[in-house]
Amino acid sequence: MKNILIKNVNIVDAKKNICGDVLIKDGKIYSIKNIENIDENTKIIDGKGFTLLPSFIDMHTHLRDPGYTQKEDLETGQKAALKGGYTTLCAMANTDPVCDNKETIEYVLNKAKELDLCNIIQICAVTKNLEGKEIVNIDEMLSYTKLFSDDGKTIFDEDIMKKALAFSKDLDFKVLTHCQPEFKIVDRDLSLLEEVGGNLHICHISLKKTVERIKEAKNKGLKFTCEVTPHHIFKSDIEYKVNPSFRKKEDVSALIEGIKEGYIDVIGTDHAPHTKEDKENGSPGISLIEAAFSMVYKVFEENNISLNKLSQLMSYNPAQILNLNEGLIQEGYEANLVLVDLQEEYKIETKKFISKGKNNPFDEELVKGKVKLTIKNGKILHKDQ
Repeated sequence: MKNILIKNVNIVDAKKNICGDVLIKDGKIYSIKNIENIDENTKIIDGKGFTLLPSFIDMHTHLRDPGYTQKEDLETGQKAALKGGYTTLCAMANTDPVCDNKETIEYVLNKAKELDLCNIIQICAVTKNLEGKEIVNIDEMLSYTKLFSDDGKTIFDEDIMKKALAFSKDLDFKVLTHCQPEFKIVDRDLSLLEEVGGNLHICHISLKKTVERIKEAKNKGLKFTCEVTPHHIFKSDIEYKVNPSFRKKEDVSALIEGIKEGYIDVIGTDHAPHTKEDKENGSPGISLIEAAFSMVYKVFEENNISLNKLSQLMSYNPAQILNLNEGLIQEGYEANLVLVDLQEEYKIETKKFISKGKNNPFDEELVKGKVKLTIKNGKILHKDQ
């Protein structure tokens, strides 16, 4: 493996904003100071004054494989992610068959290993077949994953949710909860968390009153994390079927304020590709992983939120939650990086998506911040043409 020296870049992560060079050796960040003396085994990349960030980590992706490969498959989903600057994907369990058993998870992990693209963390269902009735064999599944979710469906049975949270505390895994109706289930889950403890991550919040409930719980000292999607902060009041729905302007403002104040931990894409036919037949979801960074950056810039905060929510916090040695541009960390041109404006063009899912209501919408290069473990896996 050749060493890589990225010269002439602005180095930005959750904790720094400096100018310099980055030297990558053996897939790790070796040095981040100005470097002059290099050997012939080093590939030099001129960063052209662009911004180098830790690559993005998506805690909420639907890759549709196995079972729905007409919508997406592991190869198209990962290549789309790399185009968007993502190198780690947490894939939800609502496949066919459901990822609630070792055979299905082994299929995903083995296929991902063969493709050798992104780092795939396969999420296991909390309940068998996502039916909300019987908890999966968690002990067996812990050798494959520490993330469990019935996302796409809500766990309505309070006893099941309570048991899942109690198990998560005893066995050290995370429960990613899908909350519909949103406020009612978030309120219930936070009450259960206060009662029994556990490791809770709340998916795709969208309502002002949910943000207020989360603030109240965190201010009381309750430990949990939550996420918001790019599309729920990008637009309000539009008629396009996603779950949860696009909300009112006051909800979007509350989400953005929650980000500024540090109550929202993660931006998860909820990338949910569909065929044209499925979308026309009412399937909720949006395909956006290729444009997610640009959508978020546009919103952050318009609301005077720093790039450090963006990197915190899209890279550092997810890395901390998932216990990964990445998310900062720091010596010894995995060389998972993304080079972006923050000045470049472009139109989202769904026909150019690598993803099989073209289902995105923002076709032809102007966004800002273009991914130029994505590097995983010191290998260039996407280059903007």
